This record gives sequence, C-alpha cells and structure tokens, in this order.
Amino acid sequence: WDEQGHVVTNFHVVAGARGAQVRLADQRGFAAEPVGVSPENDLAVLRIKVPEKRPAPIVLGSSRDLMVGQRVLAIGNPFGFDHTLTTGVISALDRTISGDDGRPVSHLIQIDAAINPGNSGGPLLDSAGRLIGVNTAIYSPSGASAGIGFAVPADTVNRVVPEIIAFGHYRRPTIGINVIDRISEVVTQQMGVSGALIVGVDAKSPAAE
Repeated sequence: WDEQGHVVTNFHVVAGARGAQVRLADQRGFAAEPVGVSPENDLAVLRIKVPEKRPAPIVLGSSRDLMVGQRVLAIGNPFGFDHTLTTGVISALDRTISGDDGRPVSHLIQIDAAINPGNSGGPLLDSAGRLIGVNTAIYSPSGASAGIGFAVPADTVNRVVPEIIAFGHYRRPTIGINVIDRISEVVTQQMGVSGALIVGVDAKSPAAE
C-alpha cells in the first residue's frame, strides 16, 4: 500500500488469526503485525518490515467513474496457485452482500472475472494497472467461481485504509445533531444550557404527521 510496508487485505481473511505472514513476488516471507480492521467494509491492514528490495506501492485508481462492461483484471492466490491473473468485465455496481459474519457489505463492484477461494484480498485492476478494488467474495452454491464475484471499490479503500493506519479502525462520519422532544427542550432552557443546537418536533403538531 505504501513505503511504510502496510498491506491491505480483507477482514475475513485475518479474522480470528493468531498471526499472519506476507509472501512477496520474489518468494520472500515476512511476519506481519496487525494494524487495524474495518469489518463493515471487509478491510484489514497489516504491516511488514522489508529491510531491502522493498516493492513499489500499488498505483491507486478511482472507482467513481467505473462503468458496466469495463474490462478488469483480478490477481490472487486461488487454491494456493499464487500470482494468478483472471480477466473479465464489470457486471454491475453498488451491490450489497452478506459477509461471513452476517453483516451487510455495501457498494460493491460485481465482476465476472473468475474469483475463487484464495482470491480474497487481492487487487482488482483496470486496464492501466491501477487499483480499482479489492476482491472480497464470490457467490456460488458450490464454492467455486460461477462468474459472480465482488470487490470493495477503490474509493472505499482509499477512504478507509488511511483511517485504519492512523487510528487502528475506521471512524464512521457522524452528524453532530441531537434530536430531542419539546419537553426536553424546555428543561434544557430552564437549566440555562447555551450554545447547543436543538432540533425538536412536537408530537402533536402537523409537522409530526
């Protein structure tokens, strides 16, 4: 991911693991330390220390302008066959599926490039070799590729991964507004609280209907 040795994978790949090892293209293996995870986005970040011949970070792309029918390339380790490349097209956008723990994972890219067990966490690339997603799941009753794979889009990855690196988890944005009823508003005013934004709707008013 960067010059500091951060590596991006799926949350479900490392969930419950006691340790992890990252093997590079030149077959060197390094023990990886966990940095943080975002289960709702099925993303995790590890870190390895590479003393020399450090691989260049992947070129980041964007998923904002992806189109159905666009050609894509998936790289992974299906069934232990490392550095496997498959090709296909984007079949659909903004899909939602259930993760391994039952929680929904949303805004995914659906692709028909062959995705099998072992592809999870690998990059999804455009024809220029830029990262446009992280392969995350297949939909198949048999457990093998059936032409329906899914990837976390690059814009999600680009937003979530820096947060994980900085804070150890993804801080979901929130709106700083508290919604209270009219009674609470009166009590707050009587207590002399100032500088607070209060949004309330009288349950008996037309606005409540």
